[in-house]
Amino acid sequence: MNLLLAAQSGWGKSFKSQHVMEENIPDYDHVVVLDYKDEYRGLPKAGLTSWWIAGPREMEWSASTWQEFIEENEKVVLARHQRLQPDQWREMSARVVSGARRTGDVLIVIDEAHFVAPQKKKVPEPITGLATTGRGEGASSIWVTQRLAKAEEDVASQCQARLLGGFESSADLKKVEKITEYPVDLHNPQVRTVPHVPDELEPDGREAPESLQKHVDGDDTVGSEWIYSDNEGTRERRNTRGLAGEMTSTHYGKQGKGLKV
Repeated sequence: MNLLLAAQSGWGKSFKSQHVMEENIPDYDHVVVLDYKDEYRGLPKAGLTSWWIAGPREMEWSASTWQEFIEENEKVVLARHQRLQPDQWREMSARVVSGARRTGDVLIVIDEAHFVAPQKKKVPEPITGLATTGRGEGASSIWVTQRLAKAEEDVASQCQARLLGGFESSADLKKVEKITEYPVDLHNPQVRTVPHVPDELEPDGREAPESLQKHVDGDDTVGSEWIYSDNEGTRERRNTRGLAGEMTSTHYGKQGKGLKV
């Protein structure tokens, strides 16, 4: 399966994606997490994966070398070295994905997917191939992004399942509307009343706002609402509040400090 996991900045996207990874890592022979901002160190610290910094030296590795590396390490978080620019990371990610797809039963997670598969730049074939034909090779993928409008159209449209949070950008909401079959205003946290909300997507425990909301404690996001949907017709409203207590790994994602205005 290919899963699209997306929400605007500050919605708890990396926390939810780590939870999804933790739930699925045991089910695969090989796992590769392309960690753009080094946010998933909790997975190796919990013993679920190993950890490796991918930098200038690894830029020289071929797809075959990456295949050997993944087969040897089995499950690994690849953290981007700060010296690698987005174009370099995309180029290396293509070789990582190409090598990983040769290992058979593999889960590939692409964090900040709008850098690896950008809308307005040429996306390497191994990346688009993962989204379109990867399932036939035994590869599953999770595409994580906070800039859905900037992610390549084929990636978003080819995912068989979607886990989407809140968006206030009109460009992002337009992209959401293209790939869902329920009222897109459910994803706009500024909207209070949404017409024609399916029963299964109504909020639990309140009448309004009907749109997705996040839970905050001071400057920290302590939970958020999401909608899961897939091509089989499943649609569910989900809440991450209290989820940290169910996880084995600790989430180390950074949140910027608030500003006094």
